[in-house]
Amino acid sequence: MDSDGQYEQQVVWAVVGTGIGPLLLAATREGLVNVVFHATDAVRDKALARLASRLGAEPVEAPGSPLLAEAIRQVGSYFSGRRQAFELPLDWSLTSGFNRQVLRELAAGVPYGAVVGYGDLAGRVGQPGAAQAVGTAMGSNPLPVVVPCHRVVESDGGIGGFGGGLETKRKLLALEGVLPEPLF
Repeated sequence: MDSDGQYEQQVVWAVVGTGIGPLLLAATREGLVNVVFHATDAVRDKALARLASRLGAEPVEAPGSPLLAEAIRQVGSYFSGRRQAFELPLDWSLTSGFNRQVLRELAAGVPYGAVVGYGDLAGRVGQPGAAQAVGTAMGSNPLPVVVPCHRVVESDGGIGGFGGGLETKRKLLALEGVLPEPLF
């Protein structure tokens, strides 16, 4: 606690190896707050600086933290094909408004092995003409993989964009059986 008896924000992080490369996982007392793709040193450092600025606390590397243990376990199970749904407390503080509404609907309503179109997802949150805004929400998703923005595709069958790169999106969709595994 600080001098006013308030709990100080605590942010812990770890980098875990996955089938799509290193992921940075960050958590607060509320839950998992951030997942960052391609967590090389430079990407990691930039993400941690952004987290410190947005959350008002310096993130601490703590791969053994109880705040991260379950997230690390479930991410490992997902990439090994043993888990299809994440059951983690999530800290939604890095997103708000329409973006949060869309991401919560995505997390709750688009299961493993399924996809949804940008426009369809917009309709699910009562904004049927907001397909582009859904794309923006996907691009700003602070919790990719766990909140499965890779499952949002174009209505014409195209794969759409992806903050982690299209090859990463293809690998995630192949893992879930939506796309065939790449031949090479």
